[in-house]
Amino acid sequence: MNIHSQRTYIRKVVRQDEQEFLQLMRDSESLHAPWISPPTTTVLFKYYLQRINKEDHEGLAICRKEDDRIAGVVNINNIIRGSFLSASLGYYVGAEFHGCGYMREGLQLVVDYATHTLGLHRLEANIQPDNTRSQRLVQRCGFVREGYSKNFLYINGAWRDHERWCYVAPRTTLRPHL
Repeated sequence: MNIHSQRTYIRKVVRQDEQEFLQLMRDSESLHAPWISPPTTTVLFKYYLQRINKEDHEGLAICRKEDDRIAGVVNINNIIRGSFLSASLGYYVGAEFHGCGYMREGLQLVVDYATHTLGLHRLEANIQPDNTRSQRLVQRCGFVREGYSKNFLYINGAWRDHERWCYVAPRTTLRPHL
């Protein structure tokens, strides 16, 4: 995979990322709470790898070109093929890199990868209503607010409401125009 922007590139998360990934997530727990709970232990990272190595999931690291460090992660979840060609996204930035624009660049790369390489037509980002930073991020990447889902995801011990934000690939056929 050779997908890059001016400052970043994306690549699959691999087992060798464990130490860097876990340290970044531990250092970022206060930024992520209460929105998401990324893996912060070896056991949780092992489960995460098992999930993203299935056919219907992908875990992509957003890396800085200048030093190859992981700045954030975007997960493509629940990939559905056939005539639906859809998936949902989950993502999180490392606190050290928050506000630097790496997530915007990385998410745009993931959208391109998902629509052109994977051939997906629709991507959903489900965001808690008070998470305005995340809403602004997806909006800057071409997502549109589609609706509201009551008690949508179980996060940090409770069912949370979410807004549905969607990116639809600009094509009229089942296959992407390559």
